[in-house]
Amino acid sequence: MCKTNDIICTKVQDLMDLNSMIEELQNEAEKLKDEIKAYMGSEETMQAGCWKVTWKETISRRVDTAALKKVLGDALEEYTKTIISRPFKVS
Repeated sequence: MCKTNDIICTKVQDLMDLNSMIEELQNEAEKLKDEIKAYMGSEETMQAGCWKVTWKETISRRVDTAALKKVLGDALEEYTKTIISRPFKVS
């Protein structure tokens, strides 16, 4: 485990404070988006001053790996790609 000092402890606290502010701002942004979407109703585009607002339906397709594994069993492993990541977390 990495040793720490007062400077790095302050940096971690600053990070946590900023993350809290970001979360609050994201929540506020979501509220504004919801109000705008409610105003737009079923319309997909809107001109708001110099801003063009779009809220269009999109369709995406994803592979249901759980269902595919039931059909293919272990053969699915042949087509599985392993990805290694290193998430940064503070708790």
